[in-house]
Amino acid sequence: MQISVYGRQFNPHFNDYAKRLFTRLRENSLRISLYEPFYNFLVREAGIDPEPETIFNSHNDLDRSSDFIFTIGGDGTILETIALVRDTGIPVLGFNSGKLGFLANISGNDIDEAIEAVMTGNYTTEKRSLLQLQSPGKVFSGFDCALNEFTVQKKDSTMITIQAWLNDHLLNSYWADGLIISTPTGSTAYSLSAGGPLLTPDTGAIIISPIAPHNLTVRPVVVPDNNTIRLRVTGNRPKFLLSMDSRSTLVAMETEIVIRRPGYYINLIRLNSQDFYATLRNKLMWGADKRN
Repeated sequence: MQISVYGRQFNPHFNDYAKRLFTRLRENSLRISLYEPFYNFLVREAGIDPEPETIFNSHNDLDRSSDFIFTIGGDGTILETIALVRDTGIPVLGFNSGKLGFLANISGNDIDEAIEAVMTGNYTTEKRSLLQLQSPGKVFSGFDCALNEFTVQKKDSTMITIQAWLNDHLLNSYWADGLIISTPTGSTAYSLSAGGPLLTPDTGAIIISPIAPHNLTVRPVVVPDNNTIRLRVTGNRPKFLLSMDSRSTLVAMETEIVIRRPGYYINLIRLNSQDFYATLRNKLMWGADKRN
């Protein structure tokens, strides 16, 4: 079995867990391919040599024969991993070396259980939908899909106006600080902080959430994910901010933004001992009230 590993630098408190993870991989005779910058960090700063068989640096040299790609970090690390995996279909399993993590939700204490699950097939593969930027082209070099959300946002203190169409039907003209176009996966991210609803990962929908709208009757809307969303931003500044997950760029006013679902999904691995609702209760601390 081939395991590719992508990660970020982690704090020393996770060193023992990382050592445990790579020891368990070797004990099970799993072949390891490592992201080169992460490999250099492990050897030079964490004092760990996973003894990988191969090294990769990008989507182009990622081993397509990998059975899984493990990530070590947090949810941001998962988002970066998506740009490596793209449409290969390689399942992703996230180990959390930080704090809050909805996507990277395997703790250091669960490493043995996770490796056992991978070896025995005792896990569930969740298909997570993406959103793809169709226009304008070449704004984001390389990968142009978001697992969480696209956001259009004002560049400074002045509000912007965002006209939004679903297919050819005008939805609304938003006078606001910005607009979030979110997948169900992203419903626990930026959209949630803007008052958007929580959706289960298998919901075939897109959330459109305004950021600080001038008109308080304008609320988040959930629409089927077979819609093509078209946006046009106007304002008295020359540019606005367009974000795709963790990447951002400035775009000229009046540029038409077209977003739709691509023709493939990202496969995330969930242990059978976990479920989405338990993750919500744990991460959002539902019921964590001394009165309960």
